[in-house]
Amino acid sequence: MVHSLIKQLTLLMVVFGAGFVFAQSTPMPAKEAVKSANIFSIAPDASTDPKYADQTNGERGKVQPGNNAPLWRQAGAGVTGHSSLPTSEAPEAGNLIQPFVQYPGSRLTTAGEAWRQVRNQWIIPYGAALLAIMAGAVALFYWRKGPMKLHGAETGRKIERFTPFERSAHWANAIAFCALAISGFVIAYGKFFILPVIGGSLFGWLTFALKNIHNFAGPLFAVSLVVVVITFVRDNLPSADDIQWLMQGGGMFSGKEVPSHRFNAGEKVLFWGGVFLLGGVVIASGFVLDKLVPGLIYERSTMQVANMVHGVATLLMMAMFIGHIYMGTIGMQGAFNAMHKGYVDETWAKEHHALWYKDIQAGKIPAQRTPPATAGAATAPPVSAQA
Repeated sequence: MVHSLIKQLTLLMVVFGAGFVFAQSTPMPAKEAVKSANIFSIAPDASTDPKYADQTNGERGKVQPGNNAPLWRQAGAGVTGHSSLPTSEAPEAGNLIQPFVQYPGSRLTTAGEAWRQVRNQWIIPYGAALLAIMAGAVALFYWRKGPMKLHGAETGRKIERFTPFERSAHWANAIAFCALAISGFVIAYGKFFILPVIGGSLFGWLTFALKNIHNFAGPLFAVSLVVVVITFVRDNLPSADDIQWLMQGGGMFSGKEVPSHRFNAGEKVLFWGGVFLLGGVVIASGFVLDKLVPGLIYERSTMQVANMVHGVATLLMMAMFIGHIYMGTIGMQGAFNAMHKGYVDETWAKEHHALWYKDIQAGKIPAQRTPPATAGAATAPPVSAQA
C-alpha cells in the first residue's frame, strides 16, 4: 500500500513538472497596458468643426471619447428619451431633467431644484416658526390669564349644546386631524429632533408606519370634514353681531364676554377659514398626491405644486387649530364637557353665548334637541324655555 502511494505521488510530480517546463518554454502574449484618455488631448481641434455643436453623443464619442456633453445638453433641454413605461401613465418618463421654472420663493432653475428651494428654505423653516409662535402665544396667554372661568355659580340646569351625532362627527374629524397632523409633522421635521436620538433604522420604521397612518387617516378626515361642514354650516353663517365681537376681540383681554349666538365670530372664522377653506385645499391637494383625481396627468410638476400647496395649507390649518384645541380643553371651563357629554350649564350658556341663551329662553331654539331615550337617563334635566 505504501509502495502504491509513492508511485502515485511520483506520477503527479512528473505531470506538474512537465506542465511547468511547457509553460516556461511557451512565450505568453504581452498584456496591453491600460491607457488613460484625456478629452482635451484627443482631437483637440474637433471643436473647430462647424457641425461640432450639432453632433450626437455617438458622433462626439468618435472624436472626443468620454465627452458626453451632447447627451446632457439634450437632457437639460427636456428632450424626451426612450422609456419602457407607458406614455398614458408616465408622460414624462423619458425626460431626465425638468424645464426651468420659478416658483414663488425660488430662483429661475429646473423645476425639481425650484421645488426643493421652496420646501427647504420657506415651507419647512417658516412653517415651524409659525407653529412655535402659536404654541408660545397660547402658553403665554395661559400663564398670564389662566383658563376662562365662570363668573357665576352653576345652576345645575343643563342645556344640550351638541347632539350625539354632532359630537360623533366632530370627534371623528378631530381624531383624523390629530393623526394626520402628528404623522405629517414627524415626517417633515422628525429628522431634526427624532432621528439623532433613535437612529436611522428605528426612525425609518417609525416614519414608514406614520406614512401608512397618514394615508389611511386622510380619507376619514375628508369624509368627516364634509359631514362637519354640512352639520354646522347653518349656525356658522355670519351675522351683524359678529362685527361687534371681532372689534372687541371676544372680550378675551377685557375679561367681559361679548354676546354671541351658538358660535361666536372667532369660531365662525375658524369654521370658514380653517375647516371649509384650508380643509378643502388640504383634501384636494392630498387627493392629487395620492393620485385619486381622475383624468389628471400626474407629472412631476403637478406633484411638486400639490406638495407645496398641501404643506402650506396644512401648516396654516394646524396653527389655527392650536388655538381651537386650547380653548376647547384647558382654556375655557366647561368647554370640553360640552363636546364630551353634549351639555353645558345654564350659567355657561348665559356667560359665553348670551344671544344663543336668549333664543333658548324665547323658545326659538329647544333646550333639549335629542329625544330623552337617545340622550340617556344620566343627563340632568335641561333648562326650560321659560327659565
